[in-house]
Amino acid sequence: MKKMMLLGALVLLCTAAVGHAQESRQDASISLFGVYAPPVYGLDIHPMITTTTGGFLASYRYMMTPRSAVEVNYGYFGNSLKYNAIAEPNTRTIVRVQEVTAAYVYMRTFKRYNPFVEGGLGAEVYLPILDYQTTNLDFKTDMVPGLLFGGGLAYELSPSWDLRVEYRIFASRAPTMGNPAGLTQTNRYYALMTPSLGVAYHF
Repeated sequence: MKKMMLLGALVLLCTAAVGHAQESRQDASISLFGVYAPPVYGLDIHPMITTTTGGFLASYRYMMTPRSAVEVNYGYFGNSLKYNAIAEPNTRTIVRVQEVTAAYVYMRTFKRYNPFVEGGLGAEVYLPILDYQTTNLDFKTDMVPGLLFGGGLAYELSPSWDLRVEYRIFASRAPTMGNPAGLTQTNRYYALMTPSLGVAYHF
């Protein structure tokens, strides 16, 4: 009798867990990403160079339907920006960069595989670090609004956990860091590319 009761309780627990997983409409993820941007040529800058680096991304996603979701993101990385201005070559600043974005996500399900695409908007905030590696102490914090778009694939490890790979692009004007003495203005668009790998927890 006790064995039957334990077996029944186990079945109920499993059913509840599966039901909870099926009703999950939210997930939170953490990812590591690389940062790459092509050189930017414009005005008297030949070119502006963004050093390749890495960072992390935290995301929250809410499912409105089985195929549609909204997502908010916070990202962080540190690197350097180099402006090869004609007037002053090798102008450089070390920066900390924070991303705050929101996006619409469309996804499909093929067994354990869930490809998705997304598009949205937000801002990158470039904070200069005025240390010995920065060549101009007049650099200022630069908040750059822009568009986010990308796509990826989630692989279901369990009803609660996904492995997520993604390729994202943030398109905006090129940062000028306050454009001290007219040394950093390019008047060009800028594409910051961030391929990422992470895990997501559904709840």
